[in-house]
Order: sequence, then structure tokens, then C-alpha cells
Amino acid sequence: MPFWELQRQLGIDVDRWLLRQSTAQPYGKAAACHAFEREWVECGHGLGQTRARRECQPEYEDFMECMHRTKLATRLRTILEQRDKMIKEGKYTPPDYHKGKEEPRP
Repeated sequence: MPFWELQRQLGIDVDRWLLRQSTAQPYGKAAACHAFEREWVECGHGLGQTRARRECQPEYEDFMECMHRTKLATRLRTILEQRDKMIKEGKYTPPDYHKGKEEPRP
């Protein structure tokens, strides 16, 4: 067939342009979220857009969390709010090195 592996024959790779983490990386190492993106793409391969959105939602959420760290930021904000609340109530006193005070040096 004349159109078989057309991308390779032309020397282009459209798939790498479409995927975020599959592009060429420095030093040839995989990107941090490459595995999550790969799982998401493999899950949705051949399913169709509507069915893939429904069935591959957990993989997509994992990939987006790896990219944007929204759940991590929310968790950190909650922890800091709880710490500030405990400091106001007097139940917690942060150590000196968290207050910006340095230990005396010899």
C-alpha cells in the first residue's frame, strides 16, 4: 500500500506534536508525566471520543493532576490553614527555624 507508514517516509511525527509529554526531552529522558499520558492515550485508543471520555476519566484525571498539581495545592492550602488556626488557638508553636530565626553558629 502506498500510504503505509507515510509519517515515517516523510520524516514527520504528528503524534509527538499532539501529545504534550511525548516530545523530545533534554538528555533523552522521559518527561515526568509521560507515563500518565501514555496510560490515558492507550485507554482511549480505538474507543471513540464519547466512550473514551466516560471510560478513561480516571486516567485523564491522573494525567491532569500530574501536569497541574491542583489536588496537591489544595491539600497544601488546607494544611497551612489548619496550622494557622492551631497557632491562633495556642495549640501549636512552630519551631524557631520555621520562624526565620537561625541557630547560633560557633
